[in-house]
Amino acid sequence: MYAQGRGVAQNDAEAAKWFRKAADQGQGVAQNYILGHMWLNLAAAQGDAGALAIRDDLARMMTPAQIAEAQRLAQERITTK
Repeated sequence: MYAQGRGVAQNDAEAAKWFRKAADQGQGVAQNYILGHMWLNLAAAQGDAGALAIRDDLARMMTPAQIAEAQRLAQERITTK
């Protein structure tokens, strides 16, 4: 809601805070750093600065192989769109 300004003023910092809380809890789905990184990478590529910061934080918890897989998946998603 904060990321898109739906019902509240758009606020990337507030959105990032809530994305981080949800990610830390694995809210709604099992935690998957690779898919999380992929989706954050796609959001960052669309100009979401909050997603870029969260993606970089997430990358610090991942192995280089996991990051490479996430990047491959993001690129695959872009090219098949």
